[in-house]
Amino acid sequence: MKTNAPQYFIIHKPFNVLSQFTSQEGKKTLKDYFDVPIDVYSVGRLDYDSEGLLILTNDKELNHHLLNPKFEHEREYWAQVEGRIDESAVLSLESGVQISIDGKIYRTKKCFAEIFSVEPKVADRNPPIRFRKNIPTSWVRLILTEGKNRQARKMCAAVGFPVLRLIRFRIEKITIDGLEPGEMRSMSKGEIYALLKVQS
Repeated sequence: MKTNAPQYFIIHKPFNVLSQFTSQEGKKTLKDYFDVPIDVYSVGRLDYDSEGLLILTNDKELNHHLLNPKFEHEREYWAQVEGRIDESAVLSLESGVQISIDGKIYRTKKCFAEIFSVEPKVADRNPPIRFRKNIPTSWVRLILTEGKNRQARKMCAAVGFPVLRLIRFRIEKITIDGLEPGEMRSMSKGEIYALLKVQS
């Protein structure tokens, strides 16, 4: 079904699902979980092995606004990392680290980072991460205003703490609170534009 009316959905993308509706190499896609009009697509993407918030719409204006780097929308990620992350690593993340983007060295913009004092409540992942008894894990919150390819993963690796699990929790004021992996919520234009701080 195709519709000319603007449509807006937020979804919780599960682990190991492509951020698109057409399959590649037999991998699961959004089509396996979400039934939306044929002209509705995801705004931006989450990596196959990442989870969390995606916005689906056929509104090209909103798509442009969210993907144009000049608007610097906040994106909040929760990363479970290998090892006991420390404050010096967090300070490095906040001030910017060097990562590789398309084979070139790129220094990330200043951001907000903090260690979770208590492990956040998150949905079970299927399959779960592989725990190793002799290696601890910890959780860190990252709030970025840019979205380079696999940026959060590369940033954590750059300070010595590889990411085991990555969840996008929030874009501006929209979160996945109350949405389990594979669940979707419909929104009105007014609601989503207000929460994303977009001028219509």
